[in-house]
Amino acid sequence: MRQVAKTVLSAIAGLSLVAGAAFSASAQEAKTLEELLQQVQQSRQAAQRIDQQREAEFRQERADKQALLRRAQQQLADEQARSQRLQEQYAQNEIDLANKETELDNMIGTLGEIFGVIRGAAADTIGRISTSIVSAQYPGRHEVLQTLAEATELPNISELEELWLALLTEMTESGKVARFQSEVTLLEGGSEVRDVIRIGSFNLVSDGEYLLYSDTTNQIQPIARQPAGYVLSDLEKFEATNSGYAGVFLDPSRGQILSLLTQKATLAEHYHNGDTVGYAITALLILGFLIALYKIVTLTAVGGAIRKQLKNTNNPSNNNPLGRILKVYHENPNTDVENLELKLDEAILRETPRIDAGVNIIKILAAIAPLMGLLGTVIGMIGTFQSITLFGTGDPRIMAGDISMALVTTALGLIAALPLIIIHSIVASRAKSILHILDEQAAGIVAQHAEKASAPKAAKGE
Repeated sequence: MRQVAKTVLSAIAGLSLVAGAAFSASAQEAKTLEELLQQVQQSRQAAQRIDQQREAEFRQERADKQALLRRAQQQLADEQARSQRLQEQYAQNEIDLANKETELDNMIGTLGEIFGVIRGAAADTIGRISTSIVSAQYPGRHEVLQTLAEATELPNISELEELWLALLTEMTESGKVARFQSEVTLLEGGSEVRDVIRIGSFNLVSDGEYLLYSDTTNQIQPIARQPAGYVLSDLEKFEATNSGYAGVFLDPSRGQILSLLTQKATLAEHYHNGDTVGYAITALLILGFLIALYKIVTLTAVGGAIRKQLKNTNNPSNNNPLGRILKVYHENPNTDVENLELKLDEAILRETPRIDAGVNIIKILAAIAPLMGLLGTVIGMIGTFQSITLFGTGDPRIMAGDISMALVTTALGLIAALPLIIIHSIVASRAKSILHILDEQAAGIVAQHAEKASAPKAAKGE
């Protein structure tokens, strides 16, 4: 309706403009009133014809618009009817789907439970196969089972066979010792192709080393710290065996125990945990060994010189203690027994400090070593209590360093004391044996001199 009103107003405005223009032209040309009237009538007739024409056009256009409106209303009614039919059809389809699903569940029956068991078995098998060292020789086995574990439909026969073959292969290969070539990632960087021996599903070995298989990177690499030497020696014998049987150490945890070896401290690391006190005990032990070595060498040389002198007592020498004692006797042949005995005792006393020098130092060092270990223990416990005061007892690793120092220093003190005590007994026994020879020879000289002195008196008495 608004469009029709706008059209009428436009027509009236155009008509007024035309009439005005015609009136202006006639007014300019008319010379009399009759001519003016005639012109006005003509203009009026022309305006009426124009109005009739415009009115006809308006009515025609109005009829067209009404026809379009009726068609649009008819289309709207058709679409509404179609929407109603689609809604009814959708509701019916939902009912049909629910019925079909119920029918499918009833037809599947126990197959649904079997499907759940298969998916669970496939998931477990994937985890077992992906972490197994058998996958180092046969990579990519778990990829076949991935689709079965993630499937939303019932598996077919071929997929079930894949699961069965995967389990059977794992069981079969776990009882075999196989040799194959594979790329081994080296700890210092790079990689190389090696002959790798797989011992069942327990261990991988190559070139006298135990290897680890990483399921995340699918790489084989040596463990950072190999087991003890006797374990590796048996491993070398096992690798060299081509037939028959050979013993080898296995890791029943499939590499977990070997992985823990990388965290185990070595003897050198334990030693360095002793810190300053441990180094001091080591220096003390080395000093004791040097003194003991010096004394053993010197006492051995003195003992050899004394044994050589025993074979020639009539020709004393100044290069050994016994020779110097014999020289005292030869320098005082006419001295009475008491004076000679005193002179020999004096000579032995002069030789004793040289022979015993350093022996007591070894004994003192053997006594100091455990005391220093006890000192390290006290220092370590003080550090432990300080750590507890600062950080609490939530993390034992914070206290591990101080506790390790306390225990290591005690062990080092005992380790140093034991050999020092043994060495002291060896050195002391050698020194005593030399002094015993000197005392024995001095007593023999005194007895011989007494016999010589008493022989003339006995002859006179007769």
